[in-house]
Amino acid sequence: MQRVTGIGGIFFKSPDPKRLGAWYRTHLGVDVADWGGAVFTWGGPDGAPGMTLWTPFAADTDVMAHSAAPFMVNFRVADLDALLTALRAEGCEVLDRREDSEFGRFGWVMDPDGNKVELWEPPPGQ
Repeated sequence: MQRVTGIGGIFFKSPDPKRLGAWYRTHLGVDVADWGGAVFTWGGPDGAPGMTLWTPFAADTDVMAHSAAPFMVNFRVADLDALLTALRAEGCEVLDRREDSEFGRFGWVMDPDGNKVELWEPPPGQ
């Protein structure tokens, strides 16, 4: 079974996400969108289309809840259900929460250091 296929996004806490986004826009040329993050598209004529998100969140966000870390990595996966089943069978701490939306399917697992890891099965064609 194919597991992780790439990095879907990097999410982290900031005391001032707007200020941080402006710094990245000004000094590194990151195209920070009105919603506060940036989308890096990749792929091409010989590769599957895709994207990686860069997203700062307010310091008091609960997006990383269950983890004390100020960040969360989102990994692209080929088959979320199969991977979550395998992780549970391997004794990993898989969070009970699942989310399906127009952005894809999401699940979460805690790594051995207590970091929350987001698993993302993109919608078809992404």
